Amino acid sequence: MTATTVLLDTRTMLDRNLRHSLRSPDALIVTIAVPVMILLMFVYVLGGAIEVGGGTYVDYVVPGILLLCAGFGSATTAVAVCSDVTEGIVDRFRTMAVARSAFLNAHVTESLLRNLFTTALVTVLAVLIGFRPTADPLRWLAALGLVALFVLALSWISAALGLLTRSVEAANGSTFAFLFLPYVSSAFVPVESMPGWLRPVAEHQPVTPVIETVRGLLIGTPIGSSAVLAIGWCALFTVLGYVGALAAFRARTRE
Repeated sequence: MTATTVLLDTRTMLDRNLRHSLRSPDALIVTIAVPVMILLMFVYVLGGAIEVGGGTYVDYVVPGILLLCAGFGSATTAVAVCSDVTEGIVDRFRTMAVARSAFLNAHVTESLLRNLFTTALVTVLAVLIGFRPTADPLRWLAALGLVALFVLALSWISAALGLLTRSVEAANGSTFAFLFLPYVSSAFVPVESMPGWLRPVAEHQPVTPVIETVRGLLIGTPIGSSAVLAIGWCALFTVLGYVGALAAFRARTRE
């Protein structure tokens, strides 16, 4: 099939996925509500007890919340993909003149659009409760691009996990790391405040450089080598997820 055909089929599949999301507002509400609740909890319940040096805690924590929001939303891709495969709709697609890659492309694109939307809502709420970014338009664009790359990476990994698992429940559990990793990073407290044995884990895991880069772009903290590491990690996971998802999809559709 030509690239134009793949794009047209992807758009058709994307329209289907977006309609499903709009018909299931409860899932969208949960995707938004969880990061919002975490933001409010850290700012109003725990923020007064956490020291972050110069600046306010809300300015420090919002970039981490945005990445947590992206991770939580991207994880739902595994459930959506697994649901389609186990319910048999993919078998119907195989009988039609539809590019096979369009199925995965559409799920990942829908995840990207949905998560950028929820990220924007959380950012607006953060500004309303005191978040004061210093970024100019170019830095905002760079931060948005990195968040989009992060979402893309996690969405492809989620798609692969959704194809490797055999039930929706298992697919939902397989993405637990997406929610756990931000807690063992610089998202909510400085790495320097952690115990010595935990500090190397927090410093060298994939989420920390992404958070540090987004934080630096939005509020002007030092970025250093974090930007290169963040892009490298995101690119690596995007490639691994993409290759893994295609291989798993071929294996599942041969059964």
